[in-house]
Amino acid sequence: MKHKILLTLLTMILVLGAKAQQAALDTIQIRGLIMVKGKDAAGKNIFRAYQDTAYARNKLKRNLHTRWLVFDVGFNNYRDRSDYSAAMIMSLYYPGQPNNLPAYADYIVADKRYDYSGSALNTFAPRNASEPLTPSEFKLIPGKSMNFNIWLLMQRLNIHKHKLNLVYALGVEMNNYRYARSITYVPGYPTTIIRDSIEFSKNKLFAQYLTIPVMLNFNSNPARPGRSFELSLGVSGGYLLKSRTKQVSEERGKMKRTDDFNLNKWRFGLTGEIAYGPIKLYSNFALTPLHDYGLEQYPFAVGFRFNGF
Repeated sequence: MKHKILLTLLTMILVLGAKAQQAALDTIQIRGLIMVKGKDAAGKNIFRAYQDTAYARNKLKRNLHTRWLVFDVGFNNYRDRSDYSAAMIMSLYYPGQPNNLPAYADYIVADKRYDYSGSALNTFAPRNASEPLTPSEFKLIPGKSMNFNIWLLMQRLNIHKHKLNLVYALGVEMNNYRYARSITYVPGYPTTIIRDSIEFSKNKLFAQYLTIPVMLNFNSNPARPGRSFELSLGVSGGYLLKSRTKQVSEERGKMKRTDDFNLNKWRFGLTGEIAYGPIKLYSNFALTPLHDYGLEQYPFAVGFRFNGF
């Protein structure tokens, strides 16, 4: 009799343990997200996801929140404010050599070879008067001019009731500018951009920056992050880590050059983020030109931001 009772109790314990284990396997929680596996009326497996509001409320007890490895995927382009008309005037004389202009043209030059004047543009991208420099030479392929950013660390500091916060980060911005025309950067002193004689299947400039953005963040519903609206606006500063060009053609194969290519070492701009729940969009607008002189192009990027952990 005792053996039967013990056997029955053991069987009940095993059954209850199996059910508990099955329940544990059917419910998964990842930070503030709870996913539950169940069955519908027809017996098919279904999955439901819930926001754990208790988890969100517990997070509000901390004033500093940290995310690791946040990354962005977007597209690059730029606003071109280069003085092409003045560069065409310079090309009427000695292309790329504005200091050799006649005396009556000195008022045009005024030793401005290394700013954003037409003289400097003609130095950076010298052309003959019969084939003057035009904005179309620097046209990008928008769908292939990609922007990738990796934010190693992103923190949010509570200022007022978690609705007003200070957001800052440290990361690397990687910008690809895919040119539609056959232009080539020729490193040297000074660097020049020439029209090439062959067609490239790929022709791009790559620039990588170490960047620190600082933004003021508004969060409409800190306790329900899955249903909150967020808006962040601020500034960013970056330093050029590396730059290179990559060209692919039948005649030359694959060619890579590494140089600073007359790019600005420092980059300053405006940055922003808008989000609803887990969907986030970012934007960056440079206030400093891409190049150190000559071409006055102000890059910008827009895309999606993905939370890290």
